[in-house]
Amino acid sequence: MSTRSPTNPPRNSLLLPSVLVILAGVIAALTYQSIIKPPPPKLCGSPGGPPITAPRIKLRDGRHLAYKEHGVPREKARRKVIFIHGSDCCRHDAVYATRLSPGLIEELGMYLVSFDRPGYGESDPDPNRTPKSLALDVEELADQLNLGEKFYLIGYSMGGQATWGCLKYIPHRLAGATLVAPVINYWWKSLPLNVSTQGYSLQPKRDQWAVRVAHYAPWLIHWWNTQRWFPGSSVANRDGASFSQPDRDIVLKLGSSRKPHLAEVRPQGLHESINRDMIVGFGSWEFDPIELENPFLNNQRGSVHLWHGDDDMLVPVIPQRYIAEKLPWIHYHEVPGSGHFFHYNEGVVDDIVKTLFKTDTEN
Repeated sequence: MSTRSPTNPPRNSLLLPSVLVILAGVIAALTYQSIIKPPPPKLCGSPGGPPITAPRIKLRDGRHLAYKEHGVPREKARRKVIFIHGSDCCRHDAVYATRLSPGLIEELGMYLVSFDRPGYGESDPDPNRTPKSLALDVEELADQLNLGEKFYLIGYSMGGQATWGCLKYIPHRLAGATLVAPVINYWWKSLPLNVSTQGYSLQPKRDQWAVRVAHYAPWLIHWWNTQRWFPGSSVANRDGASFSQPDRDIVLKLGSSRKPHLAEVRPQGLHESINRDMIVGFGSWEFDPIELENPFLNNQRGSVHLWHGDDDMLVPVIPQRYIAEKLPWIHYHEVPGSGHFFHYNEGVVDDIVKTLFKTDTEN
């Protein structure tokens, strides 16, 4: 009686799938290197890179953060504010100092420092950026500029990444905080599906796709925002066609005076500025802002405000209403008939700044 050994498959049948996998990997790697992988940033002060013109501090990890000071001198200020800019902006976009009514800065005794977030302007990129690292950048800036034990915070649009991070990680350093049209992460776990879906679907289609890519395939976002087969992010491409009518009216009225420093926003490239904003903003956060506790309990002075226009196409208002409902300690201010740039309207900056300070004084 003969025994039959198990039949071994032909060697070639085992080799072929391996060869195909290796070949596909090589093609993918070459494609990534030549098309998808973003170019290295043009570091400020490096050979061939942009010049360094702003004052900068050196951070804990060796990176540099560029900043700009406004208002009364630091040593004389009664109120010290750190302003965190949005996407496609930089330290020069300090509207909460530059658009205050004449004399109000002195009346309030206000000092404000704006800074280039990592990868913007003249601040070094941070490829490991997270909401927590941004909060620690803010704290270091305050310490190196000797702003004292507590300071105020105003974060606009994508500046909400750092502002939420500060409320989570350094609430003991805050005298008060204001979020203005903060970008929503539609994947925060406490945001109900119906709310996130409604808000997400109100964005322009091109931004819906860009947000989806940033969340699910962040390695693809540079290619997505630079290819020419279909439109990428409206912010990355500086396409105002996605603005609501109130925002179009503001852009038309202000023209180039709204952002005369446009060339200074992305001198180090698109990826470590706009793209990194999207990767962090719509990625997986290590905490959920909707689960935050009031940082000003136990009779501590201070308050948190959230301002939003109800006709904002870039950051639809629906999720903000839900956040305000779930976090009643946030003072919610909805501005009717206004878009994402509503703080350029006459008197709005005055209202936002005075409301923050007034509420803190009354507590």
